Formats: sequence, structure tokens, C-alpha cells
Amino acid sequence: MHSEPKMMPRGFHSDAIVRCVTLLPPRRAEHIMGMPAALRRWRRQEVLALIDQTPLHSPRYELVDGELLVTPSSGGLHQIAVLALARALDDYCVSEGIGETFVSPFDAEIERGTLVQPDVFVVPPDEARRLRVERTARTLLLAAEIISPGSERGDRGQKRKLYQRHVPVYWIVDVEARVVERWLPRTARPDLLREHLDWQPAGARQPFRLELHSYFARVYGEGLK
Repeated sequence: MHSEPKMMPRGFHSDAIVRCVTLLPPRRAEHIMGMPAALRRWRRQEVLALIDQTPLHSPRYELVDGELLVTPSSGGLHQIAVLALARALDDYCVSEGIGETFVSPFDAEIERGTLVQPDVFVVPPDEARRLRVERTARTLLLAAEIISPGSERGDRGQKRKLYQRHVPVYWIVDVEARVVERWLPRTARPDLLREHLDWQPAGARQPFRLELHSYFARVYGEGLK
């Protein structure tokens, strides 16, 4: 039996004091997607206010190095890819006792003033206990983004650099190319993985291994009757 990844409802943040800001008028939020990021430097409080105006979590608003990243709603392939990866990771993490798996939408502030929502991420046990009562992840063992229309620039650019600064391993899953990029801290190029995806976190007795041929076949529904 698969243990389900944890999805937390939005609506309240432990750092709720930042919500005492003037909300941007709806027309402003509607035009954000066409706004060149270079025009201004965004603050975390402003992005949280935008998210409060988006109860359906679409588009996704994130903040890295003062730049607002806006990602439109993802499609079915993206959703299936996220859930398939999260289930595999969660089964492994629970069996090894190394932490728990979460999926977006869930805020992470791994560097002061930033706000990201990784598609899939793993946190250690202490952080998992804290997140049962709080709403913002701060310590990640692993982060993974599944590329979707509109997300590639951020996933391979600003967010990749942020994750490399603060997360031991970062995966970019390219469903169309059927490949996973594995980024480690301080590396200039990723490992390109097509056969299997391995991960050996500290404290685990056995490594995590995902057979990528089977994974991408599952995502595309190959073999379904």
C-alpha cells in the first residue's frame, strides 16, 4: 500500500504577521504575468499577498533573488509525474525513517526573503514534525521540479541556483525528453540520467532507486488498457 504524500491547505502562515499588508488590487495581479521582472524588485510580503488572492493556487507565484516567478496551471502529464515521483519517494523515506515527502502547493523559505514551492521535496524527521503545526518548510533534503510550460526558465535558472546553495540534491524532471537532471551543490553541470535515478541520503540503509523507463511509461500511460 502506498503512503500518500502530504498536501497541506493554504490560507494561514505561521508568519501571519506579514499578512498585514495592503493587498494589490485584482487588476494588478491579473497583469503580473506580462510584467518584465527587471522593472522592480519584489518583497516576500508582496508575493504572499498575491498568493492570498489566488485561492485555487493558479498561477503559482514564487520569489527568488527579488524576482517574481509566475507559472501557469500545469496539465495532466505534470500532475501524474509529480504524484508518481512523490509516492515512490514517500514509500522509501517512510521505510528508511529518514523523513517525509511533500508536494506543491507548499511554501518553502530556504533562504531569507525567498518563497518557492517545489513540486516534490523531502524534509528530515524534525522538520516533518514541525510542519504538522507550521506552514513554511525551511530545511530540505531533496527538491524536485517537473518541467511544465512556463516553468523551465525558473526551474533551470533562478530556482536551480537557490537549491544548489541550500539543498543537498536537486532533480529537474524533463518529461518530454524522458531525462532527469541531477544537480549537486557547487557543480556547473548536471548529471543527465536516463536509466535510473539514485539517491543515498545520510542515515539510510539502502539507496533510493527509481527505474526511469518504468516511471516515464507510467507518466505517459503506456501499457494502460
